[in-house]
Amino acid sequence: MTFADGPEIELPAGDVTVGVVRIGNTVRRPHQNSSARVAGYLTHLESVGFDGAPRYLGRDDSGRDVLTFLDGDVPGDPVDEWATRDKVLPGVARLLRRLHDASAGYVAPEREREPGRPAPRLPEGEARIVSQRDVTPQNTVFRDGGAWGLIDFDLSDWTTRSVDLANTAMHWVPLCDPADRAPAYRSGDVGARLRLMFDAYGRDMFSTDQFLDAAELRFRGSYDVMRWAAKNLGGGWQRMWDEGVGDVIRRRVAWFDAVRSDLVQALA
Repeated sequence: MTFADGPEIELPAGDVTVGVVRIGNTVRRPHQNSSARVAGYLTHLESVGFDGAPRYLGRDDSGRDVLTFLDGDVPGDPVDEWATRDKVLPGVARLLRRLHDASAGYVAPEREREPGRPAPRLPEGEARIVSQRDVTPQNTVFRDGGAWGLIDFDLSDWTTRSVDLANTAMHWVPLCDPADRAPAYRSGDVGARLRLMFDAYGRDMFSTDQFLDAAELRFRGSYDVMRWAAKNLGGGWQRMWDEGVGDVIRRRVAWFDAVRSDLVQALA
């Protein structure tokens, strides 16, 4: 397929991927090892009618992946104040639930895991699903004040509903040591904000204890994953490691252990 050329508008760089531009109503992204997996997942979401994700269109003459552009408002980095308000959290959780429901039944092709790469820590007995796995403010598109769509599916892979909700809450509540929260979040009630997301997602898929167990798995497993990525993938992964993400993870684990009983009460 031939795609029209035009002025390239540079889009904000992510933590890892750079060189993403907009041309007209399309986004052009550097082709990567994960591109085929992303294309397969996005094609599935399109086939089941999920409208909150880009459509994969192919590759342009420069070899870049071409996707549809999702118009809307995306919180910046640091996060815009409007995106830190309590009222946005239920919409984010409902968007994640819609994504999970649309993903049910999709089977991603097997991938060859790099030697030494830590395997994801997932709960025993919970069904696996494929998900975007990186629902950060910077990857969420808002329309009319509510969370509407998601971008940047580079990390899409197998997970579980509870782990993915915990990962999303980690970014949005946020779930971390107070020392690592941006100023806009420091006056927030963590327990109350987490409950807003938990209730909006729905309590029919897992219990409070299962959710908090999943959060613990996610937090404890991330240190080895990030250390491996920094050493073996370099680039943005190495930059984040050099900036101290390993210490942030360790503080998060210690903080979560200290406040878990409080979170149980908040979610009761």
